[in-house]
Order: sequence, then structure tokens, then C-alpha cells
Amino acid sequence: METDGIGRISGVQRTDRQSCGEDDVRRRLAIRDHEAAALIERLETVREQVLAAADGWRPWVEGADADRDASARNLLQYLALRGRDLRELQDPLAELGLSSLGRSEGHVQASVDAVLDALRAMVGDPPAARASPAAIGFDHSRQLLAERTAALLGPVPRTRPTRIMVTMPTEASSDKALVREMLVAGMDCMRINCAHDTAPQWRAMCDNLREAEAETSLRARVAVDLPGPKLRTGPLGPDAKRDAKGSYLRLRVGDRLVLTRESDATMPGDGEPTPACIACSLPEAFAVTRCGHQVWLDDGKLGGLVESVDRHSIELRITAAAPKGTKLRAGKGINLPDAVLAIDLLGPHSEDALRFAAERADIVGLSFVSRAHDIRHVHEHLDEHARPEVGMILKIETRRAFEHLPALLLEALGGDRPAGVMIARGDLAVECGYERLAEVQEEILWLCQAAHLPVIWATEVLDRLAKTGRPSRAEITDAARGVQAECVMLNKGPHIVEAISVLDDILRRMERHQRKKRPLLPLLGVSTYVHTPN
Repeated sequence: METDGIGRISGVQRTDRQSCGEDDVRRRLAIRDHEAAALIERLETVREQVLAAADGWRPWVEGADADRDASARNLLQYLALRGRDLRELQDPLAELGLSSLGRSEGHVQASVDAVLDALRAMVGDPPAARASPAAIGFDHSRQLLAERTAALLGPVPRTRPTRIMVTMPTEASSDKALVREMLVAGMDCMRINCAHDTAPQWRAMCDNLREAEAETSLRARVAVDLPGPKLRTGPLGPDAKRDAKGSYLRLRVGDRLVLTRESDATMPGDGEPTPACIACSLPEAFAVTRCGHQVWLDDGKLGGLVESVDRHSIELRITAAAPKGTKLRAGKGINLPDAVLAIDLLGPHSEDALRFAAERADIVGLSFVSRAHDIRHVHEHLDEHARPEVGMILKIETRRAFEHLPALLLEALGGDRPAGVMIARGDLAVECGYERLAEVQEEILWLCQAAHLPVIWATEVLDRLAKTGRPSRAEITDAARGVQAECVMLNKGPHIVEAISVLDDILRRMERHQRKKRPLLPLLGVSTYVHTPN
């Protein structure tokens, strides 16, 4: 039907119902325009804060590489954007059919500007003339992340963009067939953890990989993890018990435990009842631990609160243990999430690993990094001893590293080596609390995307499958979420080759449905035709 522009349809007067309908439309459009105008005003304030953020951090963003500078500015803009609660803006924007800024990490200013332009179009205003163009656009953001991922982790695999990193078992130094099977199953990066095994074994692992590459025409990067200044339990006191695995202490909630310097751990008592005693490998811990600090032992299996501390001992009361008690042995990790340990990453504990990394590594993993100074120090060492293309992985495994992550990312962008981040979820869960792990890993993913740096999703991925040959349902879902990262790491186990194959299949399937945070919409696997039941 045609209208004459004044309410008549095909020469017939409008009905009251038609008039009411048009009035309702006008009323809703007026409300929409009013809401859009209010949103424009609020978003302009957000934009001003976003632009001011980068200007306030000039020392971080003026380097020799324009793309790295742009990524640093975008990271600072993202921090400014997330420095306020955006939930009050998100629903109104979504109701108008616009982006709610929930996927703006890689291109913050461009996202805000695009939403502002759309809002202005709704109210009939032209796009604003901007003196400050966006630091990074939508396409450039994806391009930078892809290029930096390839520089660090190697070219895109043939079947999936998400890489697979595999931790080498000791057997990989002597079993050439095992390394070949891992490479064929889908391994893109061999991880050598220098906290275990010896330098001759590390070299044999690399030799076996190179031989497998020559046989298969496949390629894998070599990542070498520096041991780092990890706190571990040492010798046990004289009251320790023994079983088939060696000496142990059995501790229950309410028990007292004394951490001592290693030289004092095995001193005999004087006949008086004494608390359980075990050594701590790092003497620096005694200077920074305070009463009331938390202490976690053996990957969080035991927890306690410090009740007294002096130059030679830390006494704590056990607050978390299994109902029947938990065994504690030598060589187990100690986490001090409330203490600030300032220890050189490149100390004597890392000398052998550093020599090996300079000789064979494509990537160096920085264990327990927590300060920008640590990254600068490693940069200087690699500049002197390693090839210019050797990259770095910042392993985020302490609460302090997580809290300082923006500064660590800016320092990594300030250098000229490939860099990325590993979410070391095991230690992070102990340090930050298991209940916070999901939140913490999401924030790390967001910040790294804002900096356009690749992420490695690590710790206990398909762990039960690798160890027993049977995955749990929960770990299959966890592995599928790894598609949000650029690389997923598997730990060692008797069934590691099967775990690689399963992860390869999961990642290939999930790439059709998810890219970073953005859900994709391929054809559904179920029938889209609904049959009417008889």
C-alpha cells in the first residue's frame, strides 16, 4: 500500500489503531534518542579518561618500535577503561543493538569511537572530528597478535591456530620414538623444565627432537624453563617417620610446624617435646616473613599461619590439612603469598639452565618473575649470550606477579624480543586462592589481549588423561576453554601421546566455535529443521 504522507493509506483515512501505533513508535524513538544522547555524554567522559591514560605514562610508551608503542598505549587505555564499573553502560548499549564494549581489549579507543559514532547516527548527528586517532584498529589488533604469536611460538600449525606445548619427561632424553610420536601427534613446542633432570639429558631431548623433525618434516620450538628461586622443603627433623617412599611428617589441623634453615633442620632435640621440623631451601624467606602471614606447602595440600619468626626459624600453626592428616616430605614447594621475596632470577640456581638456554633454546621461560627489573636483567643476559630471535615467556605463578602484571607487560613490550605470558594455574591457585583462580585467569587473558601478547594456558590440562589414560569430564571442558589462549601446555604422563592427540582434536573442533572471547556461529551440529510430533 502507498501513503500520501499525511496518514491516508490508498486514499482511505487512518483508523484510530493505526494512529495509536504510529504515536507509540514516535514515543519509543523519542525515548531512544534521549537515552542515546545521555549515553553519548557518558561515553565522551570515558573516552577522555582513556586518552589521558596513555599521556600520563609517557616513559612506558616511547620506544623504537611504533607497533610496540601502540600496544603499550592500548594496554594503558584498557586499564583506564576498566578502572571504572562499566556495567551501568553495557545493558543500555546492548538494548540499542550496539557493542557493550565487552570485547574491546585489543582496540580500546577504536571500540569506544565506533560506539560513539553509532550513537550519534541514531540522533542524526554526524561523526565527531577527532584530533586523536585510535592507537590500534580492529584489524591491526588481530594482525599484531598473530605476528607476535608466530614470532614466539612458531608458524601457525596446519590444522589449528592454537599451539600445543608439551613438558618433556625424563624418558624423552633416551627414547627417540617417544619424541617422534609426540611430534606427529601434534606437539608444536617442546618444554624442558630445568628444575628437573640434568644438562646432558636436556641436550639429548633436543637432539631427539631434531632427529624426529628430520624424519617427519614437522617442526617444534624448544622452550627452556629456568628453575627460578623456588622455595622447597629440605631435610626433615629427627622426629620424622619413614615409609616406602622415604621420610615424612604427618600434620593435622592445629599442629605446629617449624621451618628452619637447612643447616639446623636435623639437629637433635634436648629431650623436651618439640614441634615437627623441616628445612626451607631459601634463607631469604626468614627475613621477609611476618607473624600472621599465610604459608602453603606441597601445592596447597597443607596450609598454616605464622605464629612466630626469627632469623633461624618460622613457626606456624597448621590450618588446612586432610581429615586424617597430610604427609609432608622433602623437596615439596613452599608458597609465601604475603611475603615479598626479592631474589635474582639469574642466580646460582639458574646457571646451568642459562648456559643450556643460550645454546639450544628458542624460548626462555622466566619462573617466578614478579618485577620489571627481572625482565630487564634477562633481556641484558640474552642480548649478550643468545640469538636475537630467542623469546621470553613470563610465567605468572605468584600473587605478586599477577598484581604487577601491567608493569611486566609494559616492560616486555619495551624490549625487542618476542614475548608472551604463561598462566601457571597451579601456583596461582595456591597463591591467590582456588576460589579466585577462574577470575584471575580471565583477567590475565584480558590484559594480554590488550597488550597483543600471546598467552599459554598451563597446568593440569588433561592431566588425568595423561597419567591414567582416562580423562575426567571436567578436564575436557577445561581443555576446550584453552582455545581462548594462543597455546595450551600439557604436563608429562605415561599417556602423553594420547593426551596430545585428544587436545589436538578438541582445539580443532573448538576453533569453529570460539576465537579468543568472541563466539563464532558456524552451522549447528543438530538439525535446524524442527519436526512436528504426530
